[in-house]
Amino acid sequence: MTTDVIPRIPASAPADEAALDELLSRPLPGVGEALAATGGDVVLLGAGGKIGPTMARMARRALDGVGSSAKVIAVSRFSDAAVADGLREAGIEVQAADLADPGAYRALPDAAALFFLAAMKFGTTGAEHRTWWSNAAMPALVADRYRGVPSVVYSTGNVYPLTPLSHGGSVETDPPAPLGEYAQSCLARERIFTHAAHTWDTPATLFRLNYACELRYGVVADIAVRIAAGEPVDVTMPAVNVAWQGDVAAWALRSVELAGVPPHVLNATGPETVSVRRLATWLAEDMGTEVTFVGTESDDALLNDSAECHERYGYPTVPLRRLVRWVAEWVSGGGRQLGKATKFQQRQGNF
Repeated sequence: MTTDVIPRIPASAPADEAALDELLSRPLPGVGEALAATGGDVVLLGAGGKIGPTMARMARRALDGVGSSAKVIAVSRFSDAAVADGLREAGIEVQAADLADPGAYRALPDAAALFFLAAMKFGTTGAEHRTWWSNAAMPALVADRYRGVPSVVYSTGNVYPLTPLSHGGSVETDPPAPLGEYAQSCLARERIFTHAAHTWDTPATLFRLNYACELRYGVVADIAVRIAAGEPVDVTMPAVNVAWQGDVAAWALRSVELAGVPPHVLNATGPETVSVRRLATWLAEDMGTEVTFVGTESDDALLNDSAECHERYGYPTVPLRRLVRWVAEWVSGGGRQLGKATKFQQRQGNF
């Protein structure tokens, strides 16, 4: 049994959160086969965050689609009990654990494949100590607990330097040059798993993501919420790459098949470099309103070239322009607005 049919993507935005979560977690071709090939249970650490529930649901659906009875185990603090309940209803085993506590690791489940999603992504200013503990100390604890287990480690395009707009995005062979403590701590996470690969023969994929988006959060939703509130959009950070979260989840799950020693580095985002001004203009048009701008565009930006990812796993199933329309429909229709305004414009790299 295979899952080689690309799911049909609707023209209109999902009507509610249940429909949105169903669409986000539809498995794409190859996901079930890649997970089943690991030969055992799939563990997602940090599964209570933004992308974790999507990945866990997709993993369960994909394994079911290829007739695998392997468990999908979601591990997180689960401060929102509704998230844990929803995962259980989807057939996912849930285990509450505080990964910041070194004493929690003895009780973590064994795995045939590990997806490490836990990190501090925002709000690093004034909390640098917590950022480094989350992004550097915790990876050391995880790498020790899961020695030898094929691992996909979420990272970020922030480990690259800003690049001129005319140059295009950074590619996997570009040397890291992280700007700011958040980005530096993310490179530390990568280095720790690289050490584990060489020391304990732990195959790994370093999944460098730029801007996973859906209708409740992400760069596009951030801009839409500002427009809806009548606030100006800052264009100081002039351009971004974005991709539909469902595609990102599928690429990440499949990338376990790339895990190796030394780790395989894979950039992940959409194929376009799109200006923030263009995104905001599209959104305003689709929302039937006006947009104003502040700031002066820089000549460089944090951009990510994900050509290898697309060659391996295909282009996004939700094109950029459709994603923008969906977000406009969602925000205009009073959807659950979880976007946090303009985090993407923090040049220290909190995204």
